[in-house]
Amino acid sequence: MTRSMHSLALYGAVLGSLLWLGGCGKHESAPPAPASASTAPASASTAPAAAASAPAGSATRPPAGAASAAAARAASVAPAIAPVTAPAPLSVAKLTLGSAVNADHQVIRASNSFATNDKILYASVATEGSSGGATLNAKWSYLEGQGQLVSSISQSIATDGPAITTFKVQNPDLWPEGRYKVEISLDGKPVAQQDFAIKKS
Repeated sequence: MTRSMHSLALYGAVLGSLLWLGGCGKHESAPPAPASASTAPASASTAPAAAASAPAGSATRPPAGAASAAAARAASVAPAIAPVTAPAPLSVAKLTLGSAVNADHQVIRASNSFATNDKILYASVATEGSSGGATLNAKWSYLEGQGQLVSSISQSIATDGPAITTFKVQNPDLWPEGRYKVEISLDGKPVAQQDFAIKKS
């Protein structure tokens, strides 16, 4: 009986030491847990920093459509520059003959046949384009027989658009019957002509 009590006491002592050692093992392994826990806030604290950096980066980008809106505003503000084109040179567009003109010296009754007693004959020359100074000439000729120069008249013209220049030839007596011609030249170059006839009325 004494031996069993001794064995029981020894067993209890061994068990107690094992329990103590187990407790000590748990106590010694516990400190690393707070260490890992302490690192968690550090990693968590970096998240707001990263998040905070995101708005800073996004603030430097223009909002969607801002570039196109800015370009549209710039285009609307920029003055429109029309291409510079050289003005068209002066040219004769039309020649009209008649025996009467209006207040603007334009022939009002165009004709290529006149009476011997029509005292004045007119030739209206319509021009287009522009010129700082050009010379128009009207040469009237009688075509019957040997032919004969009736009149040659020149006028200076300076215009920046359509214009009418009118020439006239007159005879206080009766015109000889027959065929006639008027020739128009611009700066010495023939540009238009028209034949006409004079008959007894």
